[in-house]
Amino acid sequence: MTCPPTGSLRFNGIIRILGINPFVRVTAARARTLQADWRRPMPVLVRVNGYPKSKPWRINMMPMGNGDFYLYLHGDVRRASDTAVGSRVTVDLKFDSEYRNGPLQPVPAWFRQALGKNPKARSAWQELIPSRKKEILRYFSQLKTAEARSRNLKRAIGALAGTTPRFMGRDW
Repeated sequence: MTCPPTGSLRFNGIIRILGINPFVRVTAARARTLQADWRRPMPVLVRVNGYPKSKPWRINMMPMGNGDFYLYLHGDVRRASDTAVGSRVTVDLKFDSEYRNGPLQPVPAWFRQALGKNPKARSAWQELIPSRKKEILRYFSQLKTAEARSRNLKRAIGALAGTTPRFMGRDW
């Protein structure tokens, strides 16, 4: 493990998979070189095998509960760095001190209306942690067709109301 400037880190790791999510494990000791005593999602700037050459990706590393973090690598990261699950990679991380939690995607009218018709789902939505709401709204914002919106609306309301066990690749 080498440590470039303070708040930065370069190390080698292997891309593993958890469920459907490829990740590189960042140990507690490595995470402390970025930001000491951090317990929540950690905003970092990321390069994998030197890519992207220009502006690094902004990713939140997710805590594992023991001080280690998951650095999840979405498809764009893996494509740009020409890597896959099982690949040995060089990871450059820098704590993203400029990160500011941006506004949530707006709640689509079609989702708001469905929540209004289902009190159990509405109550569950209000109790969700902000990051889960943000994840769902970001997912909804990427749906392209009316058919996809309808299908995912049914799953989301079912998951929130407790009648559909899976939505967005997880059990609810």
